[in-house]
Amino acid sequence: MKESSLLLVYLILAGLELAMNLWLGFLNYRRLKRHAGMVPDTLKGAVSPEEAAKSASYSLARMRFALLEGSLGDLLLMVLAAAGFFGFFDLVTGIWTSKLGGTAYVHAALFLFLLAGAQEMLSMPFSLYSSFNLEKRYGFNTMNLRTWFLDELKELLIALLLGLPLLALFCWFMGAAGKLWWLWAAAVFSALDLLVSVLYPLLIAPLFNKFGPLPDGSLKSRIEKMASLLKFKMNGIYVMDGSKRSKHSNAYFTGLGGAKRVVLYDTLVNSMSGDEILAVLGHEIGHEKRKHIIKMTCASVALSFAGFYALSLLAAWPELYAAFGFVKDGAPALSVEALLLIFSLLSGPVSFFFTPLFSIWSRKHEYEADRFAVGAVNRLAAECPAEDGGSGEAASHAGSAGAGTAGRPLSPGAAALSSALIKLGKENASNLWPHPVYSFWYNSHPTLVERLDAVSSV
Repeated sequence: MKESSLLLVYLILAGLELAMNLWLGFLNYRRLKRHAGMVPDTLKGAVSPEEAAKSASYSLARMRFALLEGSLGDLLLMVLAAAGFFGFFDLVTGIWTSKLGGTAYVHAALFLFLLAGAQEMLSMPFSLYSSFNLEKRYGFNTMNLRTWFLDELKELLIALLLGLPLLALFCWFMGAAGKLWWLWAAAVFSALDLLVSVLYPLLIAPLFNKFGPLPDGSLKSRIEKMASLLKFKMNGIYVMDGSKRSKHSNAYFTGLGGAKRVVLYDTLVNSMSGDEILAVLGHEIGHEKRKHIIKMTCASVALSFAGFYALSLLAAWPELYAAFGFVKDGAPALSVEALLLIFSLLSGPVSFFFTPLFSIWSRKHEYEADRFAVGAVNRLAAECPAEDGGSGEAASHAGSAGAGTAGRPLSPGAAALSSALIKLGKENASNLWPHPVYSFWYNSHPTLVERLDAVSSV
């Protein structure tokens, strides 16, 4: 295939991705605009019209911002690729490197570092606007400029400390491991990825947030009791100072094996009842007990092997390098940095059209984890009733949401999870009216209404 045809294929795929993004975003925006301030039937009695109006206003603002940022970024990449800029910039960095007496590795590192730096500089105004205008306008941002700047600096240092050795390792595999270099590289990089997931909560996460053990008390005792009943092994329960940056709430567990730890945002601890927190944690534990983590890890490893195999095919395709402007002295200029850049440009449009498959799979996992959480809280309520009458509190917070669908009172677990989901939706100002097509394509989680309807039938 000729160089011009290869470039045209990329531009068509990238253009289709951009058009689809705009169309899906428009559908989602128009639907929410039409229902702004309205409360879905499932949420009546649990969400006020004022809360629905705030949610709609925030979601619409986020949509406008995301569409602008994403569209400009995609268009810029297409223009730069069509103009042959990346190949020209590679020649320039090659001249700089040769004057400094650098190696091919130094050339690749300089090329990729400068492009990543340029991308970061271009995205910085959007990041600042998002944090200090949009998020602040709706009362979510609690971060100051100093914290934002330090976060950016830390991320840069971590990227350099991890990225430079990994790039060197990748170059070594390509040059020394023969035709099956991609197989060895995929195996080693997958192992390193697992290692980082173990080390992240211990070494990297504390660089950004403070983590303290959950104080002794009824909540900690009940969490430990639930973990014991579910045979869930963990290395402690920690509270993270999430309010340092945002009022958004969440909870998760991180790490693998003996390094697993439960992490609660302080905003979550301060805003939810004991049973609601247990339901949220039960959901996260459900992902582990239903083998979702293992399944996703296996899928990630498989995709890693597929990606490295694709890299090996692209590496031996001279016309592809020329198509993106990587030419020297009239011949295609094959290099590591060109290969990695071309792969990153192609992987976006290609993976975009597989997005619904992963979204469907993820939503299936979320439903399963919700069902597990309901059962976990019900079991705990039977064996260890809340000292503060938490189940009744959760049921009152849940209001009529979800109960009407099943036509019967909610169980303690269903009431607690429904109440928690509603609180999370309100605190995060989630979109209450996502378009079904948009949700089908993008959403890794079912909508709030869908989850409440499903929980009420457990």
